[in-house]
Amino acid sequence: MSLDPKYKAVSFDMDSTFMDTKVDYMKLANIVFDELSESGVPESCIIRTGGPKSELDSGMKWLRENGKGKEIDTLPDRIADRSTRTEMEYADCSKPFDGAVETVLALRNKGYKTAILTRGGHSYAEYVLRRSNVSDIFDAVVGRDDFPEDEAKPSPKAMVNLGNILGLQPEEILFLGDHKIDWMTARDSGAGFMGVLTGWTSLEDWAEMDPDIPVIDSVASLLDLI
Repeated sequence: MSLDPKYKAVSFDMDSTFMDTKVDYMKLANIVFDELSESGVPESCIIRTGGPKSELDSGMKWLRENGKGKEIDTLPDRIADRSTRTEMEYADCSKPFDGAVETVLALRNKGYKTAILTRGGHSYAEYVLRRSNVSDIFDAVVGRDDFPEDEAKPSPKAMVNLGNILGLQPEEILFLGDHKIDWMTARDSGAGFMGVLTGWTSLEDWAEMDPDIPVIDSVASLLDLI
């Protein structure tokens, strides 16, 4: 197997794909709920079954209906700041996975553009990449807060935004990721996708999502295809 010649760029998820990082994802997942609770929204009025968007929408509805509109104005920034602080807690423990840097350099030598598309905050991503002296090997780094929240992964708009920065259509981008939301972003935008096994998603998990998803052990395994 080799890369489809239609691809002009290869983009990577950051955490658990290109970078070996440590993030308290449980704490991160509860940030919207915690901020809403601290703003006075009763727990019983926060819808938790649909993820952060449902939590936020239901909490903002309660705030509007109960005369706390001023809380809404500052809520997105508070959530973003708290999320970035949580991501930064273990940022100094991060490092690229073995062979990841060599793979990106090989892609660039072949004429591919390279990028990071992460659900993490932009400042967090830049810090982690700069710390390992690899920020300059990417043509673009796009985090969740570079565009409106509803355009972050898993929204396909995340890939569209990245493509606009690179001057490419999503169909010309191959995206590597370790999580379902990475696959959803690529699938729904028309980008190519490869799953990696350096995160929490197993070979069986990928097959359950879609048996046609190509899966490689790690970013370094891409070297065999270029």
